[in-house]
Amino acid sequence: MKTDVCKLTNDKSTLDSILAEAEKSAEYNNLTPKQSLQLRLLAEEMVGMMPELLEIGSGEFWVENDGPEFELHAAIKTKRMSMDKKEEIMSFSKSGINASAKGIINKIKIVVESMADGYAEASKYSGDSNLEFYDMGSASSGLYNDLWSGAWSLSSYRSNAEKSDDKKSWDELEKSVIANIADDVIVGYVGRKVDIIIKKKFD
Repeated sequence: MKTDVCKLTNDKSTLDSILAEAEKSAEYNNLTPKQSLQLRLLAEEMVGMMPELLEIGSGEFWVENDGPEFELHAAIKTKRMSMDKKEEIMSFSKSGINASAKGIINKIKIVVESMADGYAEASKYSGDSNLEFYDMGSASSGLYNDLWSGAWSLSSYRSNAEKSDDKKSWDELEKSVIANIADDVIVGYVGRKVDIIIKKKFD
């Protein structure tokens, strides 16, 4: 089942449609109160990402499910960034950490922004990416390659954080609402279109 597709703009009132469609999907699929709350929380996390991202484009949102497997989709069509925004993304230290990169949601937003202006594509070929968390989440499976020019996956990031000695990254994951509820978050891009998909399978 796929809900209505809602237009998203930088008019913040349009963000209410994200929560409304998530609630409709939960009700239509007879989710339990706990499951409905979890879907609502994931929708709220999506809402939290949108204001800054919609400054660089417009988009669409919908929820779709196949039985207990749910996906929250946002597709953002981006315009070229201002120099200030580009400099903000490019201003990472060697460790890939700055004030705006704290927390999983902010990391996902920066991944989207870097993809939107071609920084991720350029860094992939130059081999000089300072976005350490971007590299940790880079997804290269055949499925992702078939859909997008490049992709980032929270599950890949989580797996690499677990293997690494970076306690800070693991602590951020443990404290994150989206990392604790979602099965995965995938960010993929083709040209100037960036897709964000939050996945959750209910038992």
